[in-house]
Amino acid sequence: MPELVFFSGTMDCGKSTLALQIEHNRSARGLQGMIFTRDDRAGEGKLSSRLGLVTDAVEVEDDQDVYAYVVDHLSKGGRADYVIADEAQFLAPEQIDQLARVVDDLDIDVFAFGITTDFRSKLFPGSQRLVELADRVEVLQVEALCWCGARATHNARTIGGHMVVEGAQVVVGDVDQSEDIGYEVLCRRHHSRRTTAASARAGVLSPDVLPVDAVSGPEGLPTGGLPVR
Repeated sequence: MPELVFFSGTMDCGKSTLALQIEHNRSARGLQGMIFTRDDRAGEGKLSSRLGLVTDAVEVEDDQDVYAYVVDHLSKGGRADYVIADEAQFLAPEQIDQLARVVDDLDIDVFAFGITTDFRSKLFPGSQRLVELADRVEVLQVEALCWCGARATHNARTIGGHMVVEGAQVVVGDVDQSEDIGYEVLCRRHHSRRTTAASARAGVLSPDVLPVDAVSGPEGLPTGGLPVR
């Protein structure tokens, strides 16, 4: 039976890479798919991976009826054995409903890829609807890591390396980019503390409030204490 499958994870966990792999595997077997995307880092009408892989895609507009687009494609003699929807968190809830109709009415598998929550740890409307409707929700097993080495579970937006929790929900960027506005994946602890890699390094490099000078003990070994006056 055709399925609506939602592949979810944090940024930098390989969602787009998996989408491209699914496209490659199926096209290599003679199947033809339709690829939708929204606000990809590589630009309009592109599905790209941070590994450098990229392919053409249909850029979904705000009010576009995705179901009608697929039906129109089929009615003109086109073929669609499966549908891939990357950056699905940016789709409107009604567009997720339309993807579900592609599965139920047209008997076509739909593979949707996206992050679940935004930089404020709030559900994206598109992702929320996918969780509600999907036949399966698959959490990707390639774990993104926080700067501390723990499993990253949250997405953070940064300005100049410092985490922010206010602003528009959608601002296209990339993980660890050098520009002022960027994104970083963090564990829950450091997301709640708003501690990014940059601010953690700044804390380590800051001088101690009370510098400790080593002094020699009775055997000439450092005591590690404050100088004795």
